[in-house]
Amino acid sequence: MNTETEYWVMLSRIDNSRPQKRLDLVMALGSVSKAYEADMEVFLRAGLTKEQYEYFHGEAIKAEADDIIRTCEAKGIRILTISDDEYPELLRYITDPPLVLYCRGRIPKSNSFAIVGSRKASGYGMETARKMAYSLALEDISIVSGMARGIDTAAHTGALEAGGETVAVLGCGVDVPYPPENKGLMERIIESGAVISEYPPGTPPSTFNFPGRNRIISGMSVGTLVVEAGLKSGSLITANYALEQGRDVFAVPGNISNYNSMGTNRLIKDGAKMVLSVDDILEELSFGSAPLAKSNRKSEGNRTSNLGPEERKIINALKIEDLYDEELAEKVSMDLAELFEILLELEFKGIIRKSINGKYMLIS
Repeated sequence: MNTETEYWVMLSRIDNSRPQKRLDLVMALGSVSKAYEADMEVFLRAGLTKEQYEYFHGEAIKAEADDIIRTCEAKGIRILTISDDEYPELLRYITDPPLVLYCRGRIPKSNSFAIVGSRKASGYGMETARKMAYSLALEDISIVSGMARGIDTAAHTGALEAGGETVAVLGCGVDVPYPPENKGLMERIIESGAVISEYPPGTPPSTFNFPGRNRIISGMSVGTLVVEAGLKSGSLITANYALEQGRDVFAVPGNISNYNSMGTNRLIKDGAKMVLSVDDILEELSFGSAPLAKSNRKSEGNRTSNLGPEERKIINALKIEDLYDEELAEKVSMDLAELFEILLELEFKGIIRKSINGKYMLIS
């Protein structure tokens, strides 16, 4: 007997189509099971092909999905679909969000911020990434990176040293330590956060997978910091995804003669926010609440810490763009009467306000 999870896994395994097309099909029909039950004509109208329809309803994909689910159960890997509550809220709103995430550990509910950079980082770059991650983690911000050598490793390590939460997004299965020397780091990350991937268990690392992985790193984060990067670095792909997703991009400047500084210096020249200390990040991003004075940040705490899940959904949606009430209701799947009550409460708390053009926005 098919379950919703199995249908989602099957849908995620259809090759040669953008995830957004498949997601649009599910949203139009109301559920993934109804998408499975739909006629071929509906598939074709959604921009999918006859071959993809037949594959989705064939025995091979059912067997593959069953095998993936059994493997996940045996290895303690959880399958999060885009309809699950634990699925990162910001990630739902990007173009082509992964339909399924495979997860070891627990994805933090706190605000997430990405730190990425060169695999061949300098000692200066490694220490800078570690310190930035450490300081942000002390502010209850979870650090997202790719667990690669160099800057990624330093970022995860800094968050862990601060006793904070961190998430590693892999370009392989979550049961495949990559690079191999980070196996111990991987287990530490799982204990205080999560290791996630859109690729099923057992998937080996591949250069083809990493650009797609980068859209998840930026997509689940309110901003992305690039610490060191050459002109053709994969970190610049992450930064470009962040810009396309409407997120803030930050960069640490470096020596103009150093190859690993060329990418970050170029980002700053093109408009990325220059970071000289962690305060440059904290002052730029409100993380869903009115900015707190530096001297009061620790004593007052994060004003969103006691908010409920529905309030957080609204805040996360407004982090991306200002919205009219009907647009916001659609984004967070809430009826207007319920939405208005929560919006009023958030206004009283000084977290949001209604602009002169009628759109709701976060107070910055």
